Amino acid sequence: MAASVSLLAAAVALLLLLPVARAEVKTTPIVGDARPVILFEEFGFKPGGVAGVSVRGVSWRVPEGSQLQAADPGLMGFVLISNSLFFQINNESEYAEATGGAFCPLTSKYALPLFRLKDIAPDGNGKGSVTIDDDDQYTVLFSSCQDGVEVTMDVRTEMYNVRGGAREYLPVGLLPLPGIFAAASAVYFAFLCAWAWACARHRATAERIHAVMGALLLFKALKLACAAEDSWYVERTGTPHGWDVAFYVFGFFKGVLLFTVIVLTGPGGSFLKPYLQEREKKVLMIIIPLQVVENIASAVIGETGPAGRDWLAWNQVFLLVDVICCCAVFFPIIWSIRNLREASKTDGKAARNLQKLTLFKQFYLVVVGYLYFTRIAVSAFAAVLSYRYQWVVTVAMEAASLAFYIFVFYNFKPVERNPYLYVGDDEEEAAGGQLEMEGAFEI
Repeated sequence: MAASVSLLAAAVALLLLLPVARAEVKTTPIVGDARPVILFEEFGFKPGGVAGVSVRGVSWRVPEGSQLQAADPGLMGFVLISNSLFFQINNESEYAEATGGAFCPLTSKYALPLFRLKDIAPDGNGKGSVTIDDDDQYTVLFSSCQDGVEVTMDVRTEMYNVRGGAREYLPVGLLPLPGIFAAASAVYFAFLCAWAWACARHRATAERIHAVMGALLLFKALKLACAAEDSWYVERTGTPHGWDVAFYVFGFFKGVLLFTVIVLTGPGGSFLKPYLQEREKKVLMIIIPLQVVENIASAVIGETGPAGRDWLAWNQVFLLVDVICCCAVFFPIIWSIRNLREASKTDGKAARNLQKLTLFKQFYLVVVGYLYFTRIAVSAFAAVLSYRYQWVVTVAMEAASLAFYIFVFYNFKPVERNPYLYVGDDEEEAAGGQLEMEGAFEI
């Protein structure tokens, strides 16, 4: 049981890092599940908030070979636990294990009881609710204090705060999300209009990559618009009404296009060559299937919730695939930097190579900084941030993304004398000596 409680605490910490608004009215099927602790949902409450759980079709059985003769429904039930008290419950569990006793979360003095399975009706249905007195973040969990008993049921969780007589189904720390996503979507639509105007104005120098970059802005804006609708419906009704599906679809295309733009602009291939090199094609052929897997994992994480048996496994898949994609996009940039160093020794175009090498180095550092911030720094920040300010994580992510997009789009805009293509002859002599010192930059 101590190991189960520790695993539960880790799962709760992981929940803090998920960026997608979750439905706060959710029905989860549990089929033949023998886990001693099942985590359902967490929610940031104000005083007067309500957490309710109802079950249908409850049944249980003792598997063959078990030492139990019969299951006791009084030792199975639902409780609500404040996240700030998880460590105290963990201490109770470790103390019980050290003293040779048995620990059950249902009997912990730090848990708010909802109901036990002994209280359900003869037809297998039951429910319970708790009104929150103290504002905090709470987690609903099911606990079975009998090893090996398999439980089957449909569990419906409903959590909300009350303001002015109306229910708010978004946690207190996520209430600003609809406005944040809507504002961010409007910014990207304006960005797209400005980009389309720039491409039309410089039609003669526009390349196919500029159309791909415009598509990236479009899908980014659509994803944020769907996120705004998703969180808005969740706030008022508890469910996203299908907007989560559109969110995942547009998110997939945005992810594919983002990595594609980085791969294509990083080596300057779309500007300097009419075709991709074989190794760049291989990078894209790796990234695109991985993006499919990553978005499947993201959808499973967002829709099944932590109650699923494979929820933690899908989280690991998501993180692993994301790390692989982030590492893969660095290779074309590194290849280009090395190729430019070699070319500088033979082609006699010192200034052009120097300027392109400087751009590649800047681009590499910005990509590293962007991926590090959005994958690692923000996650660490979210882990220590109060539940009341979870929306700050979203603002930080979107601000970093917008700054990255502005940098990339500004440096690869369709203008004459693009640094990747043009360097005046009068710059060659001044650049010759400086280029010889560029070997100091190492990847």
